[in-house]
Amino acid sequence: MTKPNGNADLLQPKPRISSPDVLAAEIIEHLTYGIGKDAKVATPHDWLTATILAIRGRIIDKWMESTRETYRTNRKRVYYLSLEFLIGRLMRDAVSNLGLMDEVRQALTSLGVDLDVIAELEPDAALGNGGLGRLAACFMESMATVGIPAYGYGIRYVHGLFRQQMADGWQVELPETWLAHGNPWEFERRESSYEIGFGGAVETNGGPDEPRRYVWKPAERVIATGYDTPVVGWRGARVNTLRLWSAQPIDPILLDAFNAGDHIGALRESNKAETLTRVLYPADATPAGQELRLRQEYFFCSASLQDILRRHLQQGNSLASLPDKVAIQLNDTHPAVSVAELMRLLCDMHGLDFDQAWDITWRTFSYTNHTLLPEALESWPVPLFERLLPRHMQLVYEINAKVLLDARRSRHFGDQEIAHISLIEESGSRRVRMGNLAFMGSHSVNGVSSLHTELMKQTVFADLHKLYPDRINNKTNGITPRRWLMQCNPGLTGLITEAIGPDFKDDVEKLRPLDAFADDTAFREKFAAIKRANKERLSNLVLSRMGVRIDPSALFDIQIKRIHEYKRQLLNIIEAISLYDQIRSHPERDWVPRVKLLAGKAAPSYHNAKLIIKLANDVARVINNDPSVRGLLKVVFIPNYNVSLAEIMVPAADLSEQISTAGMEASGTGNMKFALNGALTIGTLDGANVEMREHVGEENIVIFGMTADEVAAARSDGHNPRAIIESSPELAQALSAISAGVFSPDDRDRFSGLVDGLHQHDWFMVAADFDAYAKAQRQVDAIWTDPSAWYAKTIRNTARMGWFSSDRTIREYTADIWRA
Repeated sequence: MTKPNGNADLLQPKPRISSPDVLAAEIIEHLTYGIGKDAKVATPHDWLTATILAIRGRIIDKWMESTRETYRTNRKRVYYLSLEFLIGRLMRDAVSNLGLMDEVRQALTSLGVDLDVIAELEPDAALGNGGLGRLAACFMESMATVGIPAYGYGIRYVHGLFRQQMADGWQVELPETWLAHGNPWEFERRESSYEIGFGGAVETNGGPDEPRRYVWKPAERVIATGYDTPVVGWRGARVNTLRLWSAQPIDPILLDAFNAGDHIGALRESNKAETLTRVLYPADATPAGQELRLRQEYFFCSASLQDILRRHLQQGNSLASLPDKVAIQLNDTHPAVSVAELMRLLCDMHGLDFDQAWDITWRTFSYTNHTLLPEALESWPVPLFERLLPRHMQLVYEINAKVLLDARRSRHFGDQEIAHISLIEESGSRRVRMGNLAFMGSHSVNGVSSLHTELMKQTVFADLHKLYPDRINNKTNGITPRRWLMQCNPGLTGLITEAIGPDFKDDVEKLRPLDAFADDTAFREKFAAIKRANKERLSNLVLSRMGVRIDPSALFDIQIKRIHEYKRQLLNIIEAISLYDQIRSHPERDWVPRVKLLAGKAAPSYHNAKLIIKLANDVARVINNDPSVRGLLKVVFIPNYNVSLAEIMVPAADLSEQISTAGMEASGTGNMKFALNGALTIGTLDGANVEMREHVGEENIVIFGMTADEVAAARSDGHNPRAIIESSPELAQALSAISAGVFSPDDRDRFSGLVDGLHQHDWFMVAADFDAYAKAQRQVDAIWTDPSAWYAKTIRNTARMGWFSSDRTIREYTADIWRA
């Protein structure tokens, strides 16, 4: 592209100088002309915004360059559809990946501003719930790092996941207001706006000798408008785009109603539209909550697919070439309605027949499954789906007919197999199975650890795997080392660089030479000093936020993740009670001082998860205030877990709790973050723990408990938890204390439901694994008492975790699935 005078040079940005002096001058310029503040009266928030704007300019240059290159070469693009992107704070990430941390720090220092102080003021974007959303953020950064042209698509939640506070130990959900003062990282794209419909009816057109055409006439419509955030890869070599959709009404106000005095009713269309993107994961215990969730999922999927097709055709490509130029990855089942939506767009909007559209669709999509839990493999009541998306319901039935007839004819499937693969669940009320839809509509279906992938074949997708035996493959998750080592643990990063050089920053698998330093006394001492400094930082945070004093010389035992019964925070708490009883009963023993730190959020409607949080806080209150414990054990539940808190807790951990019921955690990525930062893992053979043991060595990880096969066998053979509890004195005593109200004197029956569940069915094998877990914890104590042995093991964990980089995962996706 050139101007009429032919001077194309004027259209290209000049390279920016990034010396501290130049950066300082630009920050002042943004402060003055972008924010309208004099430096003398600027607040810390003003300095933060001005600094972001100065950095953003350098990102935009590289962003446009990356986009031009993709258009010029017409390379295949990857589109990552995810209901969650837990991106956290962006300033440090961007500055670090651009290699400007020292320059920005010096520039701000010259202006009398502390980079660390203003960085803490940046809102933590609450666009995800846990591992799923954080993985999506890691993948976006890694795609930019390894040079993959990619877009992430999601929802621009106004409040996102709730802000968690504690009221007398109970979780209280409050709105997270990360957008209250604007977001300097994002750009509104008004030209990328699309109509999204709901409800209405489907009309049929076409004469006797013409192909039948279907026209969906929605009863409701909203506008989806894109907001783009640049995602910077390592060293700024490539910048990709995260496009989040915001909902707006067609008519923001009904003037007739307003002028007639119905001032609130006049805004009902605005309120209805804005509700779509107001909150992540609205509670779905009510029919209205279920409908809102389905509306959210369809809203962002339809907008994303319309955007993808528009870009593809705009570049002069044909629809037939879509699988060759476009790879769409469905991150779990939330975007599964995309399969039906792409079929609708291809058939109804672009005139393709069903078979042509289906061939394009399944070759374009791929699907990542993240869970074997039935409740997480979404399904929707047929009446709700049909009322809200009538055309899509027709297409679901048509897809189902095609697949089931083929299964019956070519594979000779019986009635039971047909029932398992059908898109319509017939047991009880009829529901649309979104996991099956994602599977059928994708050419690749991947698990996220080797164990999880094998269990997919044996359990939830056993019959679909029989129908499509080449479709399931494994892509073990990974984490970005830029955020989860270099940024969150600069002390350790500097020590590693001093020991083995900087090559690991460009290829984290080059950490392996660090292994030789595990037996170096001087290095171990430096490693221990950095861990101590990180623990002191966390101790100060706990003191300032909660008023609880913890000893940095104690063993920091940390479990941070979404609160769920299968993740077994309950097992951790019961073991703390047992240890508390033993310390009081045997004060003469040489106990290892230990701080158990927990953090995580429970879904608002998940009663037992909220009870577990309350139990943790009640147990903490009793233990922490009992003088007979002599400070040897403390329990702390830190509220409002998010990415920024994780960046402080992960480097401070001595022990990483990865204790899910075997066969239920798909992968886990917290386990990888902890080990990379020099923590010892205590865990079951579940998720990626299996592969971690292979990489770090079984002598450098503490594994306990039942295997996935043993769990399945126990459940099918009639597990008897009551007998197990009666045969374990420590477990029986701990449960008796909970039941007797030792930790809840104001309500002795508060936790009776949790304890009764362990006696009656123990579905998550808490009682079954308790003795093995307690024994493993005493094994951890024994290792801790020998600092040389402890730090040798944790150094080897850091050295051997390079394979668990999300860069490696993305390269595997690229080679095996996306072919990008």
